[in-house]
Amino acid sequence: MKLHLQTPVAQPYQTVLEGFTVDLFRALSPPFPRLKILRFEGSFPGDRVEVELQAGFIRRRWTSLITEREITAQEAWFTDEGQELPFPLTYWRHRHLISRSGDHSIIQEQIEYRTPSRLLDLLLYPIMYVMFAVRGPVYQRFFGKVR
Repeated sequence: MKLHLQTPVAQPYQTVLEGFTVDLFRALSPPFPRLKILRFEGSFPGDRVEVELQAGFIRRRWTSLITEREITAQEAWFTDEGQELPFPLTYWRHRHLISRSGDHSIIQEQIEYRTPSRLLDLLLYPIMYVMFAVRGPVYQRFFGKVR
């Protein structure tokens, strides 16, 4: 299943790329399930991000590996791929693409995920959408709103 969201922000794309820090990651965490950050190495190939999802008494580990990072004259991106995923996820690939758009940037979240069942993929879609849609205002708080 694929999910694609976009948020315009006021900063240049290179500045936005460098702003993907542990502080931003913490601010982007959804209210539910809560995330406990166990490890955050950055957004360069080989860096790892490990979190624990916390929902009441349930604790699930999620580990992602940064597999690519590129900067061109018009855009920049990095990709995290799931290594250890909470049930029911079996596949996770998330590209953070920041594109130049005049004097501002567009942050794009390009997510591909899978579960053991296409039906479950579809059932999870609205949950995933909401979890990532709430990131837009956070990005705008960190990098400014486009006026």
